[in-house]
Amino acid sequence: MNKRYFLAFDLGASSGRAILGTLVNDRLELTEIHRFTNQMQQINGHFFWNIFSLFNELKTGLKKCIKEFGIQPESIGIDTWGVDFVHLNKEGLILSLPFAYRDSRTDSAMEDLFQVVPREEVYSQTGIQFMQFNSIFQLFSMVKDESSLLEITDSILFMPDALNYLFSGVKKSEFSIASTSQMIVPGTCKWNIELIEKAGIPSGILREIILPGTILGPIQKEVAAEAGSMRIPVIAVAGHDTASAIVSVPSTLNNFAYISSGTWSLMGIESPKPIISDQTLQLNYTNEGGVEGTTRFLKNIMGMWLIQETQRIWEEQGIKYTWPEMVELARNSEPFKFLINPDDSMFLNPRDMTQAVRDFCYQTAQGTPQTHGETIRCIYDSLALKYRYTLDQIREVSDQPIDVIHIIGGGASNHFLNQLTADATGLWVIAGPSEATAIGNIMIQAKALGCVDSLNEIRRIIGNSFDLTRFVPSAELEWEEAFNRFLGILN
Repeated sequence: MNKRYFLAFDLGASSGRAILGTLVNDRLELTEIHRFTNQMQQINGHFFWNIFSLFNELKTGLKKCIKEFGIQPESIGIDTWGVDFVHLNKEGLILSLPFAYRDSRTDSAMEDLFQVVPREEVYSQTGIQFMQFNSIFQLFSMVKDESSLLEITDSILFMPDALNYLFSGVKKSEFSIASTSQMIVPGTCKWNIELIEKAGIPSGILREIILPGTILGPIQKEVAAEAGSMRIPVIAVAGHDTASAIVSVPSTLNNFAYISSGTWSLMGIESPKPIISDQTLQLNYTNEGGVEGTTRFLKNIMGMWLIQETQRIWEEQGIKYTWPEMVELARNSEPFKFLINPDDSMFLNPRDMTQAVRDFCYQTAQGTPQTHGETIRCIYDSLALKYRYTLDQIREVSDQPIDVIHIIGGGASNHFLNQLTADATGLWVIAGPSEATAIGNIMIQAKALGCVDSLNEIRRIIGNSFDLTRFVPSAELEWEEAFNRFLGILN
């Protein structure tokens, strides 16, 4: 097989990368081309993303790939986080910086919408878990506030769709990212117009939904000229980063749960169809779009955000820890001394995460962590126990066998947390690949251009291409006792 080159742009809430994928002889090789920071911008009391800066960074990545690495990729694909969107006017111009999902304007939006459309009806019509920043609540908050921005909006595009548009000039909504909005009919490429209009949201601002792997068109002439690129195709990959990451689970068997471990921990199963019931409503599980018609049945868990924010706060105080140093502090601290509910609202966007952890522990009559190691250990233990709790729930509502947990994404390299997860759940954990999102992005590009035929073939290639680490459960600690304590804290 000749070498085939694909350029993936993978954007997260704190950083973005341009990753070149080289596919040759049924093996995939990765090269990092460009890395850049991404941060919310606080302006006049609200949080935004700088879409213009992000677009410039992506063009820089393409330019570097060609000029510094000497490789013209065959295509590009873009994935980002979910729910956030860009407003365009009728001339196709971006009207404002897009709001960031952690912005407080949606604090009451869920309960406000439920006064118009009952909670049960919203869930039964969408199958999406309730989180205050879902796109439907962001838009409803604008309806409620009689937003002048919404009044002049001709269309909205989710973050990867908007960046695809800036490259290609084509305005479409990709299925996996659109599904995070809580506005589509479960398992379909159809907007739920009845629900949208009941919420007072103008349905005309929504674009056609397309499947992952759709070729949108060539890069626009001026963008290609700026980057020194040929007019290569822009491919709508699985635009939601978790959907791209799950493409990279290195298993052709359907007996696994996954944890896509990054800023968020997305834990779930790959289901052939949505799972929607009174019980999944009560447990607040989501049914998001995947590739090849699959559904990502999962739960959002506040993941490495907790650790990232503690590291940031201590750095502001003049104490800079590396990730391995933080793990070592946790390893040398007493297990289960303090526990938190990682998904408590007080951890969504606190000014000081370390103080939020102390406050939670104090409010739940545990005392307060006194050392940095105790704080880090508290977070890691609590995440592992939350994974156990989530696994038990998934088994309650699904008859799909779960014999192993695949941890993919950046958190796959955290061997300490991976071992805690194996111990807490009693299952083997297979960790890797760590660059799961970029890999999934690349392989969907390859599929769109006819280099591979199916998801199973993609996963076979990934399994042959990257080292995986296996963690076997151990019984060294009293996990059952800790889990019962954790249940009490949750309740």
